[in-house]
Amino acid sequence: MKFVISRDALLKPLNLVAGVVERRQTLPILANILLVVDGERVSLTGTDLEVELVGRVVLSVAAGEDGEVTVPARKLVDICKSLPEGSDMEFSSAEGKVTVKSGRSRFTLSTLPAREFPNVEDSMGTHKFTVKQSQLKRLIDRTSFAMAQQDVRYYLNGMLWELESKQIRVVATDGHRLAMCTLATDLDITETMQVILPRKGVIELSKLLLEEDAEIAVVIGSNHIRATTDDFTFTSKLVDGKFPDYQRVLPRAADKILLGSRLELRQAFSRTAILSNEKYRGVRLKLTENNLEIVANNPEQEEAEEMVSVDYQGDSLEMGFNVGYLLDVLGVLSGEQVKLSLADPNSSALLEESESGDSLYVVMPMRL
Repeated sequence: MKFVISRDALLKPLNLVAGVVERRQTLPILANILLVVDGERVSLTGTDLEVELVGRVVLSVAAGEDGEVTVPARKLVDICKSLPEGSDMEFSSAEGKVTVKSGRSRFTLSTLPAREFPNVEDSMGTHKFTVKQSQLKRLIDRTSFAMAQQDVRYYLNGMLWELESKQIRVVATDGHRLAMCTLATDLDITETMQVILPRKGVIELSKLLLEEDAEIAVVIGSNHIRATTDDFTFTSKLVDGKFPDYQRVLPRAADKILLGSRLELRQAFSRTAILSNEKYRGVRLKLTENNLEIVANNPEQEEAEEMVSVDYQGDSLEMGFNVGYLLDVLGVLSGEQVKLSLADPNSSALLEESESGDSLYVVMPMRL
């Protein structure tokens, strides 16, 4: 195998593919990425057996020799980053080693046989759709923060994708809050399909969505999801589990409606968060007519108070919330105003954009 590639063309796909590779792994081959040269194109593949990413780069100079080899991912990334911009890299393999030359630099890396590199099985897809990358990125960006991180309810450490006729909906929850975003499409299916994409798959897929107007083709099967762009093919196993019925979590009787400036509320919550208890992050919301008072205390007997003018008519109400959860929602919402629907101190709050938006957020109250 022999080929020449510019360092700048290689760096971006190499970084993304190496991002899939786990730093600690059970099989030595999983620390490597697979390089395959075929004519004028080189493909790079990284996997952790759950998620696989293939990046493709067209060579500016026709390849000298086709072939395939696996090389240590992190070392190749570090070599590529350390070389000067605009330089060319010449790869050649012989006798179980890969040599990388660039200018006066020369590196020899050990390899492992390409035939041992695991291949994520190719299952038949049952549902296919194509969307703009910006649309898919919006779905992920608006909900991914609410995914659980290491919950024993493993199905919460991921994101629900629900396909219905004419719409795609994604939902994430960690048991304390829920985020939901819906995209209208021309999807034509007869019955609703639900799959759970694992947390790592969500994060790696999001990194690929760089060209807003370019399209991405998604194929969903019984246990895999595959997304393909011009430069990448992303494959992930799906989580085998049942996602909770998110419709039951949406507050139905939230009759106390508050409208406020998103920016003012976000700044007020940020300031009160400074003196909230670092462990529990609780703040108290005291709602009276056209006024919201936010109070935070901590074990050192310190206190922060903020008064925010809001549009609210109704009975006074006092509730406690995790300020971090409220800030996360206000960070992804857009628009001038935010709509907060409440029922009583023991019921969840519903947050959304005041105009008809595509996203809903539910935050559980705290006892303070």
